[in-house]
Amino acid sequence: MINDLGGTADGAGQSDMADQVTQEIRAFGNISARYVSADMCDGQACRDLIAEVGRCDILVNNAGILRDKSFKKMTLDDWDIVINVHLNGTAYVTHAAWPILYEKNYGRIVLTSSTSGIFGNFGQSNYGAAKMGMVGLMNVLALEGASHNIRINTLAPAAATRLTNTIPGRDEDLEQPDPERAPHLVTPAVLYMCSEDAPTGKIFQAGNGRFSMAAMYSNEGVNQGADADFESFLAAKDQILDLNEAKQGWWRRRGKSSA
Repeated sequence: MINDLGGTADGAGQSDMADQVTQEIRAFGNISARYVSADMCDGQACRDLIAEVGRCDILVNNAGILRDKSFKKMTLDDWDIVINVHLNGTAYVTHAAWPILYEKNYGRIVLTSSTSGIFGNFGQSNYGAAKMGMVGLMNVLALEGASHNIRINTLAPAAATRLTNTIPGRDEDLEQPDPERAPHLVTPAVLYMCSEDAPTGKIFQAGNGRFSMAAMYSNEGVNQGADADFESFLAAKDQILDLNEAKQGWWRRRGKSSA
């Protein structure tokens, strides 16, 4: 099932992209495919969508819009709509599918993040916040789903699409895109995240035929105990800031948690 509200890149207007994708899937042969137009900002619509699907094995959360402006010029309406579509919409659909996957002890979930969230990008504070939120959601659900064979990973893609063409300075020919910017070059990473052998809790970067990983790291730091104060912090700041020997998931491996 393909879901798309049928809007343009800023969430307004109309498009028939979901219908085109559905027809492409059917063209592969004996594959059942259909599209619906549920609003990802509507929790009940998301629940109805999953109920209509019935059986659910794989969920790919990819809905998104852009309302790019510098933070100073951004309206809170532009902030809210981007957060709602990307982050809340992902949570709504995943929340509706979660009991089905949990009960059957199987599920593969893909969340779509972005380098704009992981590393930042000028003029995309709303989008970046939502996309980094995907990583936090993944980290928790990877823990909660592990005992029931639910594996969840995050994709940070790069390709020439309707969405990227709205970014200032971008004007790519989507009918005949640069071969190295084609969206299908992202597909291998998505297929792996949906496979039996998929890992969980990983961030895959994919685009232009290049595949890599992103991750969070933490250093050993300095333990000053009950004697810690601002002066002792400043005295040790070079060691605190030193990430040369940082390791992935340091807090988790030591059985600690961080607020």
